Amino acid sequence: MSANALHALSPVDGRYKERCRSLSPYFSEYGLMRYRVQVEIEYLIALGTLSLPQVLPFTNKQTLGLRGVYKNFSIEDGRQIKEIEKETNHDVKAVEYFVKNKLNDLDLSYMREFVHFGLTSQDINNTAIPLSMKDACQQVIIPELDQLINQLLELEHQWKAIPMLAHTHGQPASPTRLGKEIGVFSERIRGQLELLNEIPHSAKFGGATGNFNAHYAAYPLIDWQDFAFRFLKDVFDLDRSYPTTQIEHYDNLAAFLDSFKRIGNVLIDLSRDIWLYVSMGYFNQKIAKNEVGSSAMPHKVNPIDFENAEGNLGVGNALFTHLAGKLPVSRLQRDLTDSTVLRNLGVPFAHFLIAISSIKKGLSKLELNEKVIHSDLEKNWVVVAEGIQNILRREGFENPYETLKTLTRTNDAINKKTIHSFIDGLEISDVVKKELKALSPFNYLGK
Repeated sequence: MSANALHALSPVDGRYKERCRSLSPYFSEYGLMRYRVQVEIEYLIALGTLSLPQVLPFTNKQTLGLRGVYKNFSIEDGRQIKEIEKETNHDVKAVEYFVKNKLNDLDLSYMREFVHFGLTSQDINNTAIPLSMKDACQQVIIPELDQLINQLLELEHQWKAIPMLAHTHGQPASPTRLGKEIGVFSERIRGQLELLNEIPHSAKFGGATGNFNAHYAAYPLIDWQDFAFRFLKDVFDLDRSYPTTQIEHYDNLAAFLDSFKRIGNVLIDLSRDIWLYVSMGYFNQKIAKNEVGSSAMPHKVNPIDFENAEGNLGVGNALFTHLAGKLPVSRLQRDLTDSTVLRNLGVPFAHFLIAISSIKKGLSKLELNEKVIHSDLEKNWVVVAEGIQNILRREGFENPYETLKTLTRTNDAINKKTIHSFIDGLEISDVVKKELKALSPFNYLGK
């Protein structure tokens, strides 16, 4: 671990830095600068297509050179912007001046004053930030979730025929199949991803208070509203929010974050269930030879991966909740509270990514203990009482539920012998008795 990582205030930039490094190009300050530069450059290129007086269309060579400014954006470029910001005390204005300086290098100085033409900072921020989040989710987060779903599907297939005692309210309940219980989670995650994909990635582009005042004052014959819709959709595949104040509504962003919170809740549920199965002995855990489970108790192999995931998901969900609740609320046409809050946008996604990696690691270490699972079923013949009483209902037997209730609550040990003796004492046909005796905790599984 580097000295910088040891001094990091947050574990996502310290202890867990390697596990969420893939998010840095999207959510770091360097990443935000690069996306801001991209928006400024693409806006300038788009202006060149409008045949405005004093604005010449860019040649292909010039366009390539302009796009190279953000495609080749370097750490040194980021440092230059920070140096400019020391003087401007304004981060977006520093980006504007940086781009203007780059125009000088490209022999395009005559276009300097059309950089950031008519815009406010939020036209840049409210385009750069949703674009960075969209890219991060599509290129990093969702592929990781897809891998987790595939891992769960493999386990579901592998364990599809394993009968297992269910536990409702922590008590023995109608048996199920282990594979099906794993499949519940893959389906829940998949379903939430489908909902997530329905939420538009929205941006704001409209000047100081959303009306393109400066644009229409300078060029009243241009349909700037139409320009903004086409610019955001064609260049960035973002939906334009309209009408707006100075800032984006953040309503769709809030919905997006809430969707991730729901996925986080599903993953917490998964982590806790696997943790419980481990504690019940249904799974053993593979462990490296020199790995330590407890600093005091040599025998222990703790389910730390699922505990780590649950903890990180809790932190991530708390931040998703705050962001989703705070961002859509802004005084009048705009206050600055969204700006500082949005700088934390990558933090919950980092905790989310750490949790996914922990769950994937934990699942890969599981070893099925069929002996314990089988033993639990054998000790709980009482669970077939539900099936017996429903067959008796079908046969018109009087008070079957109450009869089984008396049996199961007045006998300390309900086993195969107890159940079969009870069946033999019922006044029903031999055919039905045979049907009832065929039920066992190992085959009373449904479909």
